[in-house]
Amino acid sequence: MAKADTSPPGESSTASFESALRELEAIVQAMETGDTSLEAALASYERGVALVRQCQDTLAAAERKLQMLESGVLRDLAIAGDDSAENGAERR
Repeated sequence: MAKADTSPPGESSTASFESALRELEAIVQAMETGDTSLEAALASYERGVALVRQCQDTLAAAERKLQMLESGVLRDLAIAGDDSAENGAERR
């Protein structure tokens, strides 16, 4: 039976982003030592590219969500700010 995800929304993507970033940093450190074989270096590079794409996708999704949230807040404020225009129109 599958285990139910009891983490708050967004927490698992944050955790996977953080773990992907840690793994990517470990790959970079290992490759910088130069002690790996060509085959291992190529495999590490390939894994690193996949991790970079995963991190970029996660960041892009977070940015879209923030923009959506900000645009909703800004619309609400603009509507609230229109009260003065409505009051002026009622006085005519």
